Amino acid sequence: MRFERVIRHSTSPRGRTEGNSQALARLRRSLLFAVFIAFNVSANAQQTAQPTPTPRTGRSYSTDELPKTPPPSGPRAPSTVTFTDITAATKIAFKHAGSPTSLKYLLETMGGGVAIFDYDNDGRMDLFFTNGALLKDPMTKGMMPDKSDPKFWNRLYHQKADGTFEDVTERAGLKGEGFSMGVATADYDNDGYVDLYVTGYGENHLYHNNRDGTFADVTKKLGVAGGGWSTSAGWIDYDRDGRLDLFVARYLDWDFEKGAALCGDARGTRAYCHPENFKGATNILFHQKPDGSFEDVSVKAGIADPDGKALGIAFADFDNDGLMDIFVANDSVRQSLYHNKGDGRFEDIAVMAGAGYDEDGKTYAGMGVDAADYDNDGFADVFITTLSYQTYPLYHNNGDRSFTYATKQTAVGQITLAYSGWGTHFIDADNDGLRDIFVAQSHVLDTIELSTGYLKYRQPPLLMRNMGKEFTNVSATAGPAFSLPIVARGAAFGDLNNDGQIDIVIGVLNGSPLVLRNNGTKNHWVGIRLVGSKSNRDGLGARVIVSDSSGRRQIFDASTAGSYLSASDPRIIAGLGNASAVRTIEVHWPSGRTQTITNPELDRYLTINERDAANAK
Repeated sequence: MRFERVIRHSTSPRGRTEGNSQALARLRRSLLFAVFIAFNVSANAQQTAQPTPTPRTGRSYSTDELPKTPPPSGPRAPSTVTFTDITAATKIAFKHAGSPTSLKYLLETMGGGVAIFDYDNDGRMDLFFTNGALLKDPMTKGMMPDKSDPKFWNRLYHQKADGTFEDVTERAGLKGEGFSMGVATADYDNDGYVDLYVTGYGENHLYHNNRDGTFADVTKKLGVAGGGWSTSAGWIDYDRDGRLDLFVARYLDWDFEKGAALCGDARGTRAYCHPENFKGATNILFHQKPDGSFEDVSVKAGIADPDGKALGIAFADFDNDGLMDIFVANDSVRQSLYHNKGDGRFEDIAVMAGAGYDEDGKTYAGMGVDAADYDNDGFADVFITTLSYQTYPLYHNNGDRSFTYATKQTAVGQITLAYSGWGTHFIDADNDGLRDIFVAQSHVLDTIELSTGYLKYRQPPLLMRNMGKEFTNVSATAGPAFSLPIVARGAAFGDLNNDGQIDIVIGVLNGSPLVLRNNGTKNHWVGIRLVGSKSNRDGLGARVIVSDSSGRRQIFDASTAGSYLSASDPRIIAGLGNASAVRTIEVHWPSGRTQTITNPELDRYLTINERDAANAK
């Protein structure tokens, strides 16, 4: 040390005193200089390496108000039909990858979707699955989900003649981009081949079917990219001009910075944030112009509600005026029912019609939704899936643009109280002429079992049989798959093997899909495939009325939308129960034409061409 060296070389008392004074002065200067340097280094370090800010706090899904014991189960009965899990036999190797993180980004728990459609017109239904993308932990500002790894690709499976499926994703050009969510299917350009619209976070994509097994991304060319966080989507000819339009549901005003909010329970368990922590997002309605491009008419059409938090959509002509209306399942805000006014505009009549809230005037977590006439009174009803202890709302259509909350009186409330549902469908599982209800289930929180002793994250599928005036839970005897707890999300419905029975494909979060073959009953059926000419090629929006020899009259609104993030087989199957014949099939086309077919053969598919309407064939 310099101080020690100065003291050692001093000899006389005076010299030692003077030397000590000089040494102390130098030491003071050295210490001051050192403090100055240390202060500046510390200041510069703070300027160049700011600490990570503490995330804002938010609310998760509360379980504090739940009972300490589980609710009693609803009515149960033996199932008249069984389903077999044929996933392994199909040779489908897809596994969904949601890319879970420690920050619990809400995006990672919400996918994915499924489509059942025949992309190559070989008469066999093919399958499409949406997938997630790589999320870094954390996602810093400017980062976007990365889909480059094949484990995150969307997947197209082509069904072969032997009933197995082959992965044709790369050849088809459908690997996708970004974090994908939902899918919508239809022949939007009326060229005879089904096209794909895939929603997601950041941007959506429209894939045109090139009619040779490949698809082309025409999103930018046609102007349908959208933006934000899109969920379900569906094709609808709302103005009956013969060209399909596109409705896109959007969820939240959300990004990874907002999504990093710290949410959890009182025990300190981090969990996915409740949607109330984020603002809503407007849905989008794209109108197709004569040149095949699309224009955003959301504001003009009256569907641009900034408070909506849409997850599911369903189309139906709820008031039988010949125009397709739109029901939107919103998460934890009021529901939306857009009545088509016939002049290019819609009016949200959900609250006025009694379908905006539950019977106590409360909001709920609307997720999946479907619309169909479950009691065969000639008017389409609505079913919505929600979270545990909200029950699944069933709205009965009164026929005067009003609905009755029928959840309790039909026993649906008691059956569904402890469940959380996503993909859903009014499915006539046993072809008895009454629409049953299927639900793909799982809680949204993978931490829910830490908060309650009886609510489960993984939940089995649910099948409720329509008994005429109420529903009963027949899941326990519908097949082993209905006792298998899974993390289900999207679900699509269609006849995979063309036997007239509706099969089910369930999308599983971070897992392999579940393919359920309907083993059928002895009940008769008739299948209907529509081919439009003046109307859109798929006949979407047509009202089909099937009258059988027993006097039963069933209505169907042609659509591939409904459920959650998914698209279903466009063909209509009417179960006939023990009826020995179908007297008439009436088709009310979107173009205004009406067509009647008399005494069709049973237990087979019938193709009805609009071009034959004038001859009443």
